[in-house]
Amino acid sequence: MSASHPELSLVPRPRKASPRPGRFTLDTHTAVRSLPGTHAASNLLRTLLTPVTGLPLPDSADGAIVLALDPELGGLGEEGYGITVGPQTLVLRAAHPTGLLRGVQTIRQLLPAEALSGRSRPRGGPWELPCAEISDVPRHPWRGVMLDVARHFQPVAYLRRYVDLLAFHKLNTLHLHLTDDQGWRMPVDAYPRLTSVGGHRSESMTWPPGRGGDRFDGVPHSGSYTKAELRALVSYAAERGVSVVPEIEMPGHVRAALAAYPELGNHPERSLGVWTRWGVCDTVLGVHDRALDFCRTVLEEVMDVFPSPYIHIGGEECPTTEWENSPAARARAAAEGLSGPAALHGWFMGRIGAFLVERGRKPVGWAETGTELPLDFTVMTWRDPAHALAAARRGHRVVTAHHRATYLDYAQSAEPCEPPGQPGDPVALHAVHGNEPVPGDWEAGESAQVLGTQAQLWTEYVKTPDRIEYLTYPRLCALADRAWSGGHSDWAGFVERLRHHTARLDALGVRYRPLTPRSLLTTSLMTTPAGTAPLP
Repeated sequence: MSASHPELSLVPRPRKASPRPGRFTLDTHTAVRSLPGTHAASNLLRTLLTPVTGLPLPDSADGAIVLALDPELGGLGEEGYGITVGPQTLVLRAAHPTGLLRGVQTIRQLLPAEALSGRSRPRGGPWELPCAEISDVPRHPWRGVMLDVARHFQPVAYLRRYVDLLAFHKLNTLHLHLTDDQGWRMPVDAYPRLTSVGGHRSESMTWPPGRGGDRFDGVPHSGSYTKAELRALVSYAAERGVSVVPEIEMPGHVRAALAAYPELGNHPERSLGVWTRWGVCDTVLGVHDRALDFCRTVLEEVMDVFPSPYIHIGGEECPTTEWENSPAARARAAAEGLSGPAALHGWFMGRIGAFLVERGRKPVGWAETGTELPLDFTVMTWRDPAHALAAARRGHRVVTAHHRATYLDYAQSAEPCEPPGQPGDPVALHAVHGNEPVPGDWEAGESAQVLGTQAQLWTEYVKTPDRIEYLTYPRLCALADRAWSGGHSDWAGFVERLRHHTARLDALGVRYRPLTPRSLLTTSLMTTPAGTAPLP
């Protein structure tokens, strides 16, 4: 169908899209009929189309574009929608306002690519859409990406653009990694030094640890958001049907916090700087009441800014050496009846997780094994696909994030022209598309525990928006296609649709990695060919 109807080459693939005869024309006379409950979607339609097309798309009782809430589509869930495009009318229906927002993005993709940028045609159109009947519903409710702004800070204006591109691909979650050893980016009124001290580092490592000597750039790096900026980002994302999930790392990955407040650690007399290296830092929070109170206070302010039901508190890669060497930590373990200092990790996560649950939120953590976090945690399994099954069997809600299929900071191929990135084998486009959040051999009860999947972009070696987009696209298109379409998305069909979809990316100014025959091989380029220098 997409070969003869390239305008129906939609990404992600709808559950059903059937071409119909004729074209629907948008011009200066086109108006929108917004039935009750649809104003958010009609406002979004105008916000996205009017600046680039020049079409005012006013509200009118007899508008040719009709937006309607239809309870009969309840079977399509919160995000499902139906679109009927005829020669005279375009009708978008959904049972829930969020479904209308998803349908708006489909309307954008049905337009000629140049309508997304306003180039190559006089403002005011006319613009034509193909007539079609579309019925659509996502396979998974969690479809997103984690963007690390702790290692390299990104301005909030770029975060809004990132949200726009997520929404365009019907992704609904921006997981914002706000704190780490190398930087603290969210202000906390009760602890102002978190950003005034923790938001700055003296330089950055430019070479992977242990790869022929440490190298640093000698360039200070800093940045933090205001609460007003973050609240505005949350509202901006919500208007596009995207939820912003904040992440505050604990009890490890906290060197920036300890640089600001050394009394929160295991050696309060020690003066630390914000970490300039990459990797896993061995300094962690103490397990005393002051550290726990700090975490609760920070999270209270986080919850005041972010209404997301999910609050991510990290939990991964937490060395326990400091606890094992600390008389106070050993005493705490004994007092709590734990087997030893290593067990303090689960105890700590349980205490903070319970605090979030008491306030009506859902704690999220990175799973090291899939079975180590308290049961009220939603877990993100990243080390091994088997951990997702272990977590699901234990009763966790699961977001799959396997690093060999969803980590976009790895190079996209082993070609020597690839820019330096995270050391490790490439994560090719085919590997991302081939990642199935729920393998077909799982039992129904296990499958039901999986919320969905997301991509990860850690930014140790990613400084600029250009690099972010180069690494993100088109791989995020593949993840979006699989997460939304599930088994309806086959590799060959995706490649065909992606070839047409790149015109849309061009129109939106996305700096993606160009498609090449090598990048579209049906086997992942998982090893460095003989005679090719490894990525630095």
